[in-house]
Amino acid sequence: MQFVIIGRDGTDEKAMERRMAARESHIAAFKDGLEKGQNIIGGALLNDNEEMAGSMLVVDFESREALDEWLKTDSYVSGGVWQDIEIIPFKMAGKAK
Repeated sequence: MQFVIIGRDGTDEKAMERRMAARESHIAAFKDGLEKGQNIIGGALLNDNEEMAGSMLVVDFESREALDEWLKTDSYVSGGVWQDIEIIPFKMAGKAK
């Protein structure tokens, strides 16, 4: 089952510091998920100043429960980067070549 994940960063003065501290681990895990077929696409959400302020991912897991277990291991979750997480079931119609 596919899902869209929208993770919004905190807005406090330490938000970017938390993001940068967890970023390398988060990107490595995302690339691993690409190889496993769990991750389809992802990237940073930008604020009005074009600064990273969150993330959007499209993922494919066998169930919502499996996704929730995976999220517990993500460094943006465990590192307190994402302060608000929205998960939306999704059905991909196709993708560009």
